[in-house]
Amino acid sequence: MNSCKIVVRVRTFAFITFLALLPLLTSCHPAAAPVAVSNRPTSINDVRQPDAPAKPVSDLTWTTADGSEQRIADHKDKVLILDFWATYCEPCKREIPHLNSLIAKYGADKLTIVGLNVGGDEDRPKIPAFMKELKVGYAVAFPEDELLTYVAGDDDRIPQTAVFDRQGNLVLKVVGFDPSVQRRLDGAVEAAISQ
Repeated sequence: MNSCKIVVRVRTFAFITFLALLPLLTSCHPAAAPVAVSNRPTSINDVRQPDAPAKPVSDLTWTTADGSEQRIADHKDKVLILDFWATYCEPCKREIPHLNSLIAKYGADKLTIVGLNVGGDEDRPKIPAFMKELKVGYAVAFPEDELLTYVAGDDDRIPQTAVFDRQGNLVLKVVGFDPSVQRRLDGAVEAAISQ
């Protein structure tokens, strides 16, 4: 009988010890890697989110008309709008006066706008006359592929407009230009400048 009590006590002690250590044993395992459940791009409220670029977002670049290279990080402490456009794009033409008005409203010390032409080699010769005709009041440049892929992904519609806050975080991306896009753009710029 005595040996039965000892065996029961040992088993009870072992069981209680096991239960006490169970949370520690299970909490030490690393989390499982995420698993794709679809081949569709990630979206939030049916708005496709940009893919992570191969380099930090702050290092994504564009080349100006004079051949110099600029990065998103070069515009830190200002709100930055990158507008992807082409000379043949009618909504792009309608958006330009509004972008000019944003520069006039907030000033170049708080807001930088860069028009990134994605019209291809055949569009480049048309840019000077286009800028003069539409009185484009901000810099025009050409994006590197990584920047275009980050903002546009596989969506080739233009204009595509991206707003970055003073820390270089993407806070809004819109496609096209109409009154609702204008309101969203205005709200994002106002909020980012107010921070």
